[in-house]
Amino acid sequence: MGAAAMLVAVTTGMSAQETAHHFIPFDNFVSNTRSAEAGTMLALPGSKAASTANVEEMRQHILGLYDGVKVSHSFLLDGDHFDCVPTEQQPSIRGLGLKSIASAPKDELKKPEGAGKSAPKANAITSQLAADQKFDEFGNSRVCEANTIPMRRVTLEEVSRFKTLKNYLEKGPNGTGQAPLPQDHASLKQSSVTPESGASIGKASWVPPSPVAHKYSFTYQYVNNLGQTDTLSLWDPYVYTSYGEIFSLAQSWTIGYSPVTQTAEVGWQNYPALYGGQNSRLFIYWTADGYQHTGCYNLSCAGFVQTNGSWYLGAGFSNYSTRGGAQYEFRAQYYFYQGNWWLGLGNANSITWIGYYPGTIYGSGPMRTHSQLLEFGSESVGSNPWPAEGSGDFASAGWDYAGYQRELYHWANPSDAAYWDTLTADQPSPNCYSIAGPYFGGYYPPSNDWGIYFYYGGPGGYNCQ
Repeated sequence: MGAAAMLVAVTTGMSAQETAHHFIPFDNFVSNTRSAEAGTMLALPGSKAASTANVEEMRQHILGLYDGVKVSHSFLLDGDHFDCVPTEQQPSIRGLGLKSIASAPKDELKKPEGAGKSAPKANAITSQLAADQKFDEFGNSRVCEANTIPMRRVTLEEVSRFKTLKNYLEKGPNGTGQAPLPQDHASLKQSSVTPESGASIGKASWVPPSPVAHKYSFTYQYVNNLGQTDTLSLWDPYVYTSYGEIFSLAQSWTIGYSPVTQTAEVGWQNYPALYGGQNSRLFIYWTADGYQHTGCYNLSCAGFVQTNGSWYLGAGFSNYSTRGGAQYEFRAQYYFYQGNWWLGLGNANSITWIGYYPGTIYGSGPMRTHSQLLEFGSESVGSNPWPAEGSGDFASAGWDYAGYQRELYHWANPSDAAYWDTLTADQPSPNCYSIAGPYFGGYYPPSNDWGIYFYYGGPGGYNCQ
C-alpha cells in the first residue's frame, strides 16, 4: 500500500483491499469519523484545513448529520458513497426539529398558453441512472427502499479539502458564486418579448456581488412570484483545477432580494473540489441571509427535506450533450405550496416532487411567502483563467452547440396564474461568455415550440473582465 493509501486506511479503518476498492460500510464510516484524529486529516493529500480546530469543527458537523441514523443499505455512484437514509432521519428533519413531513402539490400546475409541448430533437432525462447502472460494482442496489432517500455521504476527507467548515458549506470559495444582482433595482427598465418579434431582450446594468473570481451569463426578471420552471440543456464542461479554475454551472435562481437576499437554487455543476471528480452533478443550494452564515449544497446541512428517492442530489448523469450531436435536457422547478418551496424534477410531460425547503428557514425574509426575482443562466468561478460555461461555445453557435434554457415561465403572486417570463439578458464578460436571446417560439431547432428561451455559454479563459 502506498503512503497516500496508508493515510486513508489509518483514517478510515479500511483494509488494504477495502482501500483499493473504496467501499466503506456506513457503520464503519461513522465509527471511523468518531475516532479520526485531526493531525492525521491535516496530513492527507489534498487537505486544505486551516488547523486542527477546523478539522474538529468539521468532524462534529458530520457526526451531527448522522446522529442516530440507521441506513438500510449503501452503494457507490460516481465514486461517492450514497446511504439510503430513512426519510424521517435525514438532517433537515432532525436539525430543524420538524414534527411532520409536508405534503407535495397534488394538482397539475397551471401553464401559460403553448407550454408543455415536446422537443423531439432533445432527449429528456427521466433518470440519472441508465438501465445498466441500477447496481454498483459490488452488487449493491442504487435504488433505495420505500420511505428512504439517497443521501450522498459527507466525509471528513471531502470537507477537509476546504480551509474551514464555512468554506465547505458556502456556494463558492471566499464568498464567490453568489446570485448576480443588478446594482440598482429601481432603475431597471424591463424590455418585453412577444411571439411576433422573436427579438433579443435588452441589457441592464450589473455589478457582481463579489469583486473577484466569478463570472456569469444570465437573464432575469423582477416579478413577485410563487416559483418558476426551467428546462436546462445538460453539459459537462471541463474544469482545469491545476490552472486555478474552480467550477462551472448552469442553473435557475429563485430569489428574494429585499430586505435581504434569499434563494432556492437548482441546476447542474462541475465542482471538482467539492465532488472530487470532473463530471457535472445535479445540485441545489439555498441561503437565507445573503450567503453570510446560512446555506449549503444538497443535503450537507439542515435545510432541504427530500421526500422522494428517485433523484440523486450531488450525483452525475448517465448522458451529457455533445457538440453537434445528441442533446440532453431536464426540467427543474420550484413552487411555493402550503408554506414550502417544493422542488420538481423531470421533463415537460412528467414532474416528480422530490422534496422542499421549509419556508421557515427563511425566517421573516421575503422567501417566507414569495420570491421577488427570477434568474437563469450560467456561472463560473476561477482566477484568470476561468472555465468554460455550457458547452464551451458562445451562445451564437445556437442549437446543438451552445447551452440553452427553455420554457421559462412563472406563477404570479398572489394569483398563482402562469405567465411566460419577460426576461432581460446580461453578459458582463462578453469576451468569454455570451447570451443569445431571449426569444419566443421555435426558431432553433425548427418546428419546436420552446416558449421563452435563450442560448448561453462561452470558452472562458483569460481576460474575462
